[in-house]
Amino acid sequence: MQRLSAWVTAHKKLAIVLAVVFVLLVGGGVATALYFMNRTPAAPAPQASVQAPEPEPEPIKYYSPLTGALVDSEAITKQAVTAIMIENSPDARPHSGLKNSGVVFEAIAEGGITRFLVLYQEQKPQLIGPVRSLRMYYVDWLAAFNASVAHIGGSAAALAEVRNGSYRDIDQFFNAGAYYRATDRYAPHNVYTTFERLDALNQAKGYTTSEFTGFVRADSEPSNTPTATSINVTISGPLYNSSYIYNATTNTYDRSQGGAPHTDREEGQISPRVVIVMKVPMQTVFEDGYRQQINTIGSGSAYIFQDGTAQEGTWTKNSKTEQITFKNPAGETIPLARGQTWLTAVPDTTGGVSWQ
Repeated sequence: MQRLSAWVTAHKKLAIVLAVVFVLLVGGGVATALYFMNRTPAAPAPQASVQAPEPEPEPIKYYSPLTGALVDSEAITKQAVTAIMIENSPDARPHSGLKNSGVVFEAIAEGGITRFLVLYQEQKPQLIGPVRSLRMYYVDWLAAFNASVAHIGGSAAALAEVRNGSYRDIDQFFNAGAYYRATDRYAPHNVYTTFERLDALNQAKGYTTSEFTGFVRADSEPSNTPTATSINVTISGPLYNSSYIYNATTNTYDRSQGGAPHTDREEGQISPRVVIVMKVPMQTVFEDGYRQQINTIGSGSAYIFQDGTAQEGTWTKNSKTEQITFKNPAGETIPLARGQTWLTAVPDTTGGVSWQ
């Protein structure tokens, strides 16, 4: 009996212990559950922010006001424009400084002999010539460019105009140190200049920048179907008529005159990017001798060759100081390709142009 009583007592204690353990376990589980149910969820750990890199700024592009060509800096776009009269008689050939120039105006000086008004801004060849005298219509063309003009005298009308105080006249007559006579040619085909000398002269006179409106320019590409690969320009006679062959590789026009390639003595083949032929009213008049008279103010037919194509339109110049504009038959401005531009003024009655 005592053993039975002891066994019962032991089992009761075990039952009580198990009951207590059970209660503790259940209670702990409930408490734990209630704790997690009522606890505010912890905020997620902050993620490290990944900042997108700043985009590279677009590089600023600068274009020459004279040629529309891309140049290295804004300072170049502010450089003064210098115009130089270069003769074109056979004894003046080959020329120096023509290839690396910006804009060239070609017209008859007298007796069918042509002459060039050559404008420079970003390009500065170190030898230019032969330099010759000025004519009135070249003054009209250069006026729109706010340019210095290098020449050796000129017709009475041209000198009266260019010396009236409205122009940057750097005539050799008054600035002999900026010019020199070469010994390998004879007068009057032997006067040359350099940009080292002209820049110093312009600087001394305060001609350090030029404010002007250039031709309307645009980017362009060679045509896939060229329509003008061979051009012939009649200006006066066989020694001065010119022709061009389109060079698809360079997208320029290789120029010839007098039946031979037109070359720069130092730089070789002359190949403008744009060729323009303007028909102008022209007549011979007696002033201080027999001179050509060209009406530069007004409008007339124009033929624009670029990218292997031809466009017919009109040229218009409203005043001496206003720039020439070129428009198509619809009256829209024709943008010119960026680069050297060669403009030939031919008599509207006897001159002409053809292409194929």
